[in-house]
Amino acid sequence: MKKCRITVIRKASYPDLSARYENPISHACDMEEGQVFIANGWKKPEGMCQSAWDSLSPFVLALSHGGRDLYDGWMKDPASAMISCSDGFRPVSFLIEALEEDAT
Repeated sequence: MKKCRITVIRKASYPDLSARYENPISHACDMEEGQVFIANGWKKPEGMCQSAWDSLSPFVLALSHGGRDLYDGWMKDPASAMISCSDGFRPVSFLIEALEEDAT
């Protein structure tokens, strides 16, 4: 099993949807563009949002176990995936990359 690097690539926000459908919340997302997490195998990295992890973990699991060419080669790097969290008001896009380093 390998480690995976998870990089926050982009944060989006849809304030019109939030205003129309979401109850006000004081704290929504701590992710920052460029932020990097290292998953030790398929274990959730410390500081990773649980909601984001729920969306990413199946792909981290596959890549950490040697999966490649997910969805018939949609990524230029076959050992990677671009996945967004499921927050429809503030989606965050993550690049997941399998590393050569073994998980401990």
